[in-house]
Amino acid sequence: MFNIFGRSKSKPGLKPPRAPGDTIRDDDLADLMNWVGGRTLIEGFVEPETVVNEMSVVLVDGDGDFIRRSIGGPKGIDVIAKRLGIPVYDVEETGYPQRMRERIERERLLRKRREQQERRARFERGENPHA
Repeated sequence: MFNIFGRSKSKPGLKPPRAPGDTIRDDDLADLMNWVGGRTLIEGFVEPETVVNEMSVVLVDGDGDFIRRSIGGPKGIDVIAKRLGIPVYDVEETGYPQRMRERIERERLLRKRREQQERRARFERGENPHA
């Protein structure tokens, strides 16, 4: 009857940010096209939509470097394949390529080493290494 606290009625479920039939945004496509320039052995891996994230694509080059962008829905897959001229796979069926996993692991190890070096330098200066 009266809405004392000013709350609206609860909304059923979560809505995705875009309709499932939408396609990739122009700025996301431009980012992907710029990233592809000058790289070799590029493959695309489509990630499914979740409650939190839209359907997205991960482009991986021959060195394992990668970029991830939202593609909106299934129409975005066709746009990526045609505009970029690359093979596109379903990551749930193929998994991520080994070179991408190795690059992520290598970057994680390098980041940990830098953190250890910074802690050691703070310790040697007489500062709290965990600050």
